Amino acid sequence: MLILVANLGSTSFKYKLLDVSGDLQSSDVRPDSRVLARGAVERIGDASTSRCEVTIGDFHDVSEMPVPDHGVAVQACLDQLTHPQHGCVKDPSDVAAIGFKAVHGGRKSGTFLVDDDLLVAMAEMNAAAPAHNPPYIAAMKLLRERFPDLPLVAAFETEFHDTIPEARRLYAVPPGWREDFQVQKWGFHGASHRFIAERAAELLQRDDARIVSCHLGGSSSLTAIQSGQSVMTTMGMTPQTGLPQNNRVGDFDPFALPLLIERTGKSLEQLLTQLASEGGLKGLSGRGSDLRDIEAAADEGDERSQLALQVFVEEIRRHLGGMVVAMGGLDAIVFTGGIGENSEVVREAVCKNLEFLGVELDSVRNQNHREHAKQSGGEDRLNSDSSGVQIWVIPTNEEWVVAKRTKQAVGL
Repeated sequence: MLILVANLGSTSFKYKLLDVSGDLQSSDVRPDSRVLARGAVERIGDASTSRCEVTIGDFHDVSEMPVPDHGVAVQACLDQLTHPQHGCVKDPSDVAAIGFKAVHGGRKSGTFLVDDDLLVAMAEMNAAAPAHNPPYIAAMKLLRERFPDLPLVAAFETEFHDTIPEARRLYAVPPGWREDFQVQKWGFHGASHRFIAERAAELLQRDDARIVSCHLGGSSSLTAIQSGQSVMTTMGMTPQTGLPQNNRVGDFDPFALPLLIERTGKSLEQLLTQLASEGGLKGLSGRGSDLRDIEAAADEGDERSQLALQVFVEEIRRHLGGMVVAMGGLDAIVFTGGIGENSEVVREAVCKNLEFLGVELDSVRNQNHREHAKQSGGEDRLNSDSSGVQIWVIPTNEEWVVAKRTKQAVGL
């Protein structure tokens, strides 16, 4: 059984084709173990040409062609997958479904076949996820028309966090705001944190482990996982909240906005755009959002870059501490995402002086992780032998989670 997993942007379509045949046991959940093809279409709707990239086995190709909408992008994808020379699928009908790594469905938190009610629920949350929901809705509508016999499934990022206790989901706001407007802490990065929960349980050889999953990348969040379930997370009503992101502000006092409107003369919409594009590590460092550049500048003595790293790490540690309290202890810390997997600086700073929690990072293992990861597929245990808490780097595999959820949703 083949599932096409899609990750959409307003002008992009990224995909992986996965084989989800057979009984999907946890031991089979390894990054790329079932990936038959991957690719991307960028600059969709561009007046000139779009960039199309595909990798199928040893075949890799980059080309340009007119792609006016997401429907044409999917068709271009299917044409590559069924290509007589380098394709991996005999017929487009061999693709059982398209699974979307959808972001925010509000009241429709879960994994669902795409229908009119689902699209309405997503539209209700457009203001909370303006960069994500509108392009997904537009693409889903188009694909329903273009491929009426192909099941479309939305696996929402919020679903994994449905197990968080009520007291950790509520904002201290008037009660009608939740009932009428769905204002609560939803949480995101659910596919990534679910994968970490499943894989870490296998590596630790226990189902009752207390884990803090640190998804650190272009956007970042922490999730407390107890006995395989999410019990606390850093993101709230929207993906903008929680930790500072690459260029998104993270937690921010909303009552600063009236002052900024008065002093700058900018509209609320303009200020929100700034908070979402010029905040985070970019705003703190003043030199961009790429952590590698910030680390390099910090090493050279740039004080703003040093401070940006300190703020980022302090926020991670603050939330990690709260999660340890919430779970009554800690068995493992897992780092994933582009920063979590590749920054030994951040990992060391997060774990520094946490021996009182039983956390002891082996500095040599941490420094040598990249080299060791080449032989281990990316997975690596970094704690010292005397540490009471295991410290892992585990590459996430969100597409695998979406593919499995999609298979369940279509009942195959």
